[in-house]
Amino acid sequence: MRLPIKLQKNYTLNEEGYQLKLPLNLETIIPEDDSVRLLSQFVEAMDLTDLYSTYERINSVSPRTLLKIVLYSYMNGDYSSRSMELNCKRDINFMYLLEGAPAPDHATFARFRSIHFAPCSKRILAEMTDQLFDLGEISGETIFIDGTKIEASSNKYTFVWKKAVTKNLEKLLIKLADFVAECEQLYDIRIVYGNTIKIKHVKKLRKKLYALKEQENVTFVHGIGKKKSPLQKSIETLEEYLARLKKYNQSLYICGDRKSYSKTDHDATFMRMKEDAMGNGQLKPAYNLQHGVDSEYITWLTVGPQPGDTTTLIPFLKDAQEHLKFKYKNITADAGYESEENYLFLEENGQISYIKPANYEISKTRKYRNDIGKIENMEYDEVSDSYLCKNKKRLSVEQIRHAKSKTGYVSEKTIYKCKSCNGCPYKTECIKGNNCKTPWEERNKTLQVAKTFLKYRKENLKRILSEEGILFRMNRSIQAEGSFGDIKQDMMFRRYLSRGTANVLAESTLLAMARNINKLHNKIQKGKLGTHLFPVKAA
Repeated sequence: MRLPIKLQKNYTLNEEGYQLKLPLNLETIIPEDDSVRLLSQFVEAMDLTDLYSTYERINSVSPRTLLKIVLYSYMNGDYSSRSMELNCKRDINFMYLLEGAPAPDHATFARFRSIHFAPCSKRILAEMTDQLFDLGEISGETIFIDGTKIEASSNKYTFVWKKAVTKNLEKLLIKLADFVAECEQLYDIRIVYGNTIKIKHVKKLRKKLYALKEQENVTFVHGIGKKKSPLQKSIETLEEYLARLKKYNQSLYICGDRKSYSKTDHDATFMRMKEDAMGNGQLKPAYNLQHGVDSEYITWLTVGPQPGDTTTLIPFLKDAQEHLKFKYKNITADAGYESEENYLFLEENGQISYIKPANYEISKTRKYRNDIGKIENMEYDEVSDSYLCKNKKRLSVEQIRHAKSKTGYVSEKTIYKCKSCNGCPYKTECIKGNNCKTPWEERNKTLQVAKTFLKYRKENLKRILSEEGILFRMNRSIQAEGSFGDIKQDMMFRRYLSRGTANVLAESTLLAMARNINKLHNKIQKGKLGTHLFPVKAA
């Protein structure tokens, strides 16, 4: 039974009896000089129906007050629940947020983050973003996306590698097959009728061995000086094999599409981090945090196990579109997000891409422009659909291949090949690669061309070289990368405290919300409210 909620001034109740606050007005924010009061006003204006719905009963401190205290602690770079408890007893700012209520203990704050805030963290972040949009603080038109890796709370050397598990599983299946054949001969039983041994045969063998034990009244012995019977040894060996088989299958199930996971945090994936104290490229358990920044505010974020950024763009945009009340038109990201699938999704979703091509920087070098083996430096004939090399030899279409990515997207690649490169004076400059099995004398120039991808890349390159594209790219480097700088350097958050994707997402959301309040407070103090983009400075 839900207890009645005590109303404070300017509060209303919705149809379900949850505590709501009247909409926030920008005029009530501007005069404030204190970030504590600003935080209190902002949280009071948020609709926290989803947060209240996670409680069966509410104690002396309301969820709204707990959210204020946790956010204020995060704003000051303190993430410990025990520190929050201590500050509520000693710090006057925390006492102001408590509004006379008794100080909660550290377990209350821990439960608030993991049990109550985590299930609705996305909806509360969306509520803050919508609030900033209504205030005119974010444009709602252009979003700058970037990602970073933050170390997980799990131990460093708890890795499980999918490749190693797969190899061990194959060896175990061979041992099982030999063991079944050995038991059939040793105990004169017949289990397998065919050439293939399946798990059902192993379970059948186990059942027959235990039946043989009961039939012969064999007693299992353990300890020094006691000799085990052949039947006991066979049963113990079979139990060991089945336990290992169960363990390997469970590991492969936890891995899923990933290549690794941590034993103490199954959702964490081992990644190569920038913080490498040993200097040997050590892999650490981590999460890939994606930030979408608009007008210097983190308007959306996602957390995933992908080591790279390419496959995170589409889930990020779908998630943001599902929760936010507006849709971004311009998507700005760096070269790590370029792919044919991403280009196609943005076009079908009615969004404009400002993604930096992966070869943008290297294509400006003299070495790249003078490389005669590059497709960009060859002449293309649209009529015959062929390329001409420097020696004016024609590369015609040989075949069309279809490749399927990890996400299931099927791309089309056209293979162009020269009939003969024998006697060509530019062969050593044009054909490269030392790992080809074909002898050098028999090798001919081959090109793999993804026509759809090149079309999108060409259109996208024009956009990022325009005045608007230059403005967006400059702001992406300032705003998106700046958000990670604020969190990692200013707020000193370098490692997650909790485990599991849901709890990690809750931590990331609290960090983003605390950072947004700090940013809003700084903008008020500097008189920069309503500014969305940094202007390009003339040289």
